[in-house]
Amino acid sequence: MIQLCTDKLLIRDHTSADLASHHELLSDKKAMWFLQDIVTDSIEESEANLRTAIDQIGCTDRRYYFFRIENKLTNEHIGEIGYTVLEFTPAGKHVEVGYFIRDKYWGLGYTAEALKKVIQFAFENDVFRISCGCLKENKASERVMQKCGMIKEAEFKEYQWHDGMFKDRVAYRLLRSEW
Repeated sequence: MIQLCTDKLLIRDHTSADLASHHELLSDKKAMWFLQDIVTDSIEESEANLRTAIDQIGCTDRRYYFFRIENKLTNEHIGEIGYTVLEFTPAGKHVEVGYFIRDKYWGLGYTAEALKKVIQFAFENDVFRISCGCLKENKASERVMQKCGMIKEAEFKEYQWHDGMFKDRVAYRLLRSEW
């Protein structure tokens, strides 16, 4: 089981005991506004999402590194962070990272703190390239990427369907050699 610690956070693999708080976050329309494609409407949908993360723990060809972010002192569930392996190559893995947290923690630096730790973990564990992106209007998420040293690679016009229309998207990257 992976457990990463920062000054304020515990970032860890999931357990089945996480279901209630996991569902509370995944079904929160405000917290999940920019990730409408993974919002859940039922406990069963949230359980299937959680099961995907748990089933990957310990796999030698693990593709999903989905972690729970907790307050290290109180164990309160802050949010989620992790990455998906897009490609296994001789140079290492190419992954796409993502994150979302409860709105009461927005603007407090928790996401950047968690992402910096996950970037460190990834590069120390055979990752050579990290990709990340968000809707252009999601300035807070873009700032997180910038705070973590990620480099803007592209801006896509009317690229992603969101809230009934196509919206612009930005893409960032970080290579192990740039870290």
